[in-house]
Amino acid sequence: MLSTDERKTERDETGGGGTLIRMTLAEIAEITAGHVEWTGAEPSSGMESLSVTAAVVVDSREVQPGGLFVARAGEQQDGHDYVEAAAAAGAVAAIVERSVPGADLPQVVVPDTQRALGQVARGIVDRRTSPATVERAGELNVVGVTGSSGKTTVKDLLSQVLPALGPVIAPPGSYNTEVGVPLTVSRVDEATRSLVVEMGARGIGHIAYLCGIAPPRIGVVLNVGSAHVGEFGGRDVIARAKGELVEALPPEGVAVLNGDDPLVRRMAERTSATVIMVGESVHADVRAEDVQLDGQGRASFTLVTPEGSALVSLTLVGEHQVANALAVAGVAHALGIPVAETAARLTAARALSRWRMEVTERPDGVTVVNDAYNANPESVRAALKSLVSMAGGRRTWAVLGEMLELGDISAAEHDAIGRLVVRLNIAKLIAVGDGARPVYQGASLEGSWAGEAMWAPDRAAAEEVLAAELAAGDVVLVKSSRDAGLRHLGDQLVDAAGRSDS
Repeated sequence: MLSTDERKTERDETGGGGTLIRMTLAEIAEITAGHVEWTGAEPSSGMESLSVTAAVVVDSREVQPGGLFVARAGEQQDGHDYVEAAAAAGAVAAIVERSVPGADLPQVVVPDTQRALGQVARGIVDRRTSPATVERAGELNVVGVTGSSGKTTVKDLLSQVLPALGPVIAPPGSYNTEVGVPLTVSRVDEATRSLVVEMGARGIGHIAYLCGIAPPRIGVVLNVGSAHVGEFGGRDVIARAKGELVEALPPEGVAVLNGDDPLVRRMAERTSATVIMVGESVHADVRAEDVQLDGQGRASFTLVTPEGSALVSLTLVGEHQVANALAVAGVAHALGIPVAETAARLTAARALSRWRMEVTERPDGVTVVNDAYNANPESVRAALKSLVSMAGGRRTWAVLGEMLELGDISAAEHDAIGRLVVRLNIAKLIAVGDGARPVYQGASLEGSWAGEAMWAPDRAAAEEVLAAELAAGDVVLVKSSRDAGLRHLGDQLVDAAGRSDS
């Protein structure tokens, strides 16, 4: 079994389960190029006609009765070691690369369990979109979302706007990999009207592969930033990878593109689908006018579409959320949701995923903004500007960790962030960890005075400073890449007030 930390990471990537459209083991074997075997004490008659009726999972502890367990080999654990546990938990079958002796359940033996996971998911989509099912249950709107930042927020907003058309599958968390996408897709049933798929990429071909699992009818490209530029080798290469989403759209599909991003705007040339441009430009098909921020950094604006306009007041913090809301409004417009209902649902929408501009007011008067799920230069700049806006003159703290995977531009980008902190007149800066040291150096070179900026070697050192110096009225932002170790510092800051009161 996976360790506690590994299990949490696995769930962060894959999510839970739902109800699977029924498929027999024989059908699963056919679409995965596998065959059914039985290694129990006695052969089970008619086992190939058994149906999977519950979730597809890769963690034996998440098996539901009637579910399908995929024995995927992880970096540190091999799912084949837990086939017996899956059987004991009620799995109707397992997908394996080699049969497991003594496991009391049928096993579909395939060449590659990872690939088979995607093939099963595609089989579910094909069944839901077959003419007979569509006639009985209506169309399935598959919406793919990609971009360097904002994917999870947009997916969460879509999950709160698209119920205007019927049930939506859009799981919480950031499940955008070759594991998470098929597990998300496997939750589709006949009642599902919209499937929202977040699509991440770490190289050319990744998004094209995901589109093969869940062929999109609508593709949303949010932006092309510097996230993972070290792996890709440049923003132009990132744009090539993100553009695979619009290339996968059918002629009758719709591409929703951020017209304010030149690299995204040019993707219109890569698709035969209808293009809807969104943004703040007067040339955008769906745009925001009269954008204003309140004292808590929340944006309101007039949503303008070809159909008409309506007022939107977001509960999400940060001016950058306007672009995310516009992307959602573009999808809603493409699907025929009235602008008034779109605006009302966007106004009512709330944050669903953790560590993304998560604002907590402590009893002692300190405001904690925990935005440490991930970080790149664009998202850090947006978070810093939001910090200043929502502080309204109160003392501000920026606690910044490393922005990972920036490659050769890493030092320069961290240095630029430090300089921006000074230019925004943020009162206190703590750069945490070796990778973030250039942030401190940039602030110092920009003219930060002694005491305004400091470098802390690790999270514990930063927490010690904050515990000693935070005061009522302060607003503190915690921001870093996911693996830079600051995600839980914000949680500790929130808990600290409760511990001091006890």
